[in-house]
Amino acid sequence: MRPPAVARAALIREALVHYLAQPDDSATSTTAHALGADLFGRHAGPVDLASTRKQAWADAVDTKRPRSAR
Repeated sequence: MRPPAVARAALIREALVHYLAQPDDSATSTTAHALGADLFGRHAGPVDLASTRKQAWADAVDTKRPRSAR
């Protein structure tokens, strides 16, 4: 037998009520930095990729398929 249907708004409202009723203990709360600390800095790449992205893309394409001499 299926449980009774619950409207999304009611479900979200109930979840928020339970979440906000929890005591706010800042000593045990986890920050975004603490959650992702093991992931930060794992992937290395060029420091200036944001400013030279078009040239980096062109270099990568040229490496795969060199342009013919014009």
